Amino acid sequence: MIGLLWLVPLLPFAGFVANGLLGPRVLPRKLVGPIACVAVALSFVVALGAVVGLGDLPESSGSGAGAASGLAVDHEAHRVTQTLFTWMPLGPGKDGRTVSVDWSYVLDPLSAVMLLVVTGVGLLIHLYSIGYMEHEDRSGYARFFAYLNLFMGMMLVLVLGGSLPVLFVGWEGVGLCSYLLIGFWYDRMFDEKSGMSVADAGRKAFIVNRIGDTGFILGTLLLLSALGTVQIQEVLQGVPQLSAGMATAAALLLFVGVCGKSAQIPLYVWLPDAMAGPTPVSALIHAATMVTAGVYVLARMGGLYVASPLAMTVVAVTGGLTALWAATLGTAQTDIKKVLAYSTVSQLGYMVLAAGVGAFTAGVFHLMTHAFFKALLFLGAGSVIHALSGEQDILKMGGLRKRLPWTHATFLIGTLAIAGVPPLAGFFSKDEILWAAIAGRGGSLLLWFAGVVTAGLTAFYMTRLYMLTFAGPSRLTHEAEHHLHESPAVMLLPLILLAVGSVAAGFVGVPHFLGGEAIPNFFEHWLAPVMPAVAAAEGSAPLSEWAAMFVALLASGAGIAAGYAMYRGGPRPERLTPAVRWVRAKYYVDELYDLSVIRPYRALCRFSSAWDARIVDGAVNAVGFVTDLSGEMLRLTQTGYVRNYALGFFGGTILILYYVLR
Repeated sequence: MIGLLWLVPLLPFAGFVANGLLGPRVLPRKLVGPIACVAVALSFVVALGAVVGLGDLPESSGSGAGAASGLAVDHEAHRVTQTLFTWMPLGPGKDGRTVSVDWSYVLDPLSAVMLLVVTGVGLLIHLYSIGYMEHEDRSGYARFFAYLNLFMGMMLVLVLGGSLPVLFVGWEGVGLCSYLLIGFWYDRMFDEKSGMSVADAGRKAFIVNRIGDTGFILGTLLLLSALGTVQIQEVLQGVPQLSAGMATAAALLLFVGVCGKSAQIPLYVWLPDAMAGPTPVSALIHAATMVTAGVYVLARMGGLYVASPLAMTVVAVTGGLTALWAATLGTAQTDIKKVLAYSTVSQLGYMVLAAGVGAFTAGVFHLMTHAFFKALLFLGAGSVIHALSGEQDILKMGGLRKRLPWTHATFLIGTLAIAGVPPLAGFFSKDEILWAAIAGRGGSLLLWFAGVVTAGLTAFYMTRLYMLTFAGPSRLTHEAEHHLHESPAVMLLPLILLAVGSVAAGFVGVPHFLGGEAIPNFFEHWLAPVMPAVAAAEGSAPLSEWAAMFVALLASGAGIAAGYAMYRGGPRPERLTPAVRWVRAKYYVDELYDLSVIRPYRALCRFSSAWDARIVDGAVNAVGFVTDLSGEMLRLTQTGYVRNYALGFFGGTILILYYVLR
């Protein structure tokens, strides 16, 4: 099926066209959801067949053309490239050869992992949405599924793009879809405290991402100028030709885009507010796919980052700070989705930290396991919200364990997985990242310590979330109690399958020191052909891998124990100490941005408007007035009467004679 690779993104686009054009008026409502799901399911089947075909490629050296038109196979790199057409001919380059950008798709072990994650988890979320969005009117229902399919198509273009411009088309496409889906309920207010509307949240996400995208574009242009190509494999092959400064500049500019898309400091502020969208949107875009695009780019361009130790340090420090910063914020949230939002930012920081210390495989491994348990947690939160008729405040929940048994059981699995409890998926991937943070290239005891503290905080706030939602006495309102019900089967089936993934996914990447020869690290072996070779850190780590794992487990256990002890009886009164006040206010980052960026920008806009109205328009009006006055004066000389002209001639003659005789 490798020859049908082009169908993988095309099928969701077909679903988008069908539901977008026909859904609101022509198609019966009951067909809209199935059409969207079938489009993604077929995409998953084709992707799975292509990945199986990739795994069956013979491991011989060299490359050659495939049987299908436009298909090139590189056996040594375990990579298949499908070129569909020449997209942008750019003319002759520095070396005289023609530079062009082909619309090509690349399937290798890295894009294969992303394909299966995006289409597999995406299919489950599409299925879940049929039940969650059942109360939408016909037009909104069709619009929602059209947007979901459009997002899937764009995300798959991003993953398969063989060049930076093709990747950027998908990159911008998912940004657009994020704006459309976050602002889906554009006529609602979702945060009475901040007064921010759903439409405002969509705009905030769109604008912050555009800031990051500016850096991505500049990095792409810099590589084009330096290497004469933007084909990703040609760029990576040309990295040795770059000077240290050029490699660092290109890597950091691309990293600006990563910070925007993957919500890293200082561009993380859009993601918590993005919870304004429907819960399936939060699960699909802001947990399993779009926000991991930045981590994917770091892994895809790993060869460029390895060439710049400074860029690697910046990436590692940014990831470590983001993980710790967001984890502290997650401890004070009372909105069930906001807790998970800050958790997502924190876990993305883990992935970026892994890339920064050269553990690209560990970062992608955590990306994969995180997709399962974070999508499970978001959909579980959506099941709770659905059961409580829209209630999202965990202080108004409690005691749901017996009333929502399936939701409770699956949510508990997701909670334990993200807390790093063995043998669930999060334990294996998080442990690899923490070991790389102390023993990898660029790793340090400080980065490892930040990761361990983050692990403890993650276990604490997730236990707090679980206890306040499902355990303790019920704090439901009478209306919520009256409408309380378990979710329908179409919503529970995805929860069960994601729970299975949250349990089993970690076993494909069991670390060598745990698995030995009995359980090989399949994930590392699979990604080996495409991950850059990174030299190990000089010297020995201050802890053995067993000791480092034990400390991390101790931190997670302490977090779980603290969360259970503090919240087993329900919410507890918290003293408003300065520290608590700062955390609840999210460290006043939004206020700082408002003061330092938004207000000066608005003041500049007002000044520009006043300048335009008073100076520019005034100058234009003055010129018009002078022109009009001059015309009026000149018009006085053109009366059409002969006697006036004769008088003028006579006066002129007198003046000339006076001047000459004088």
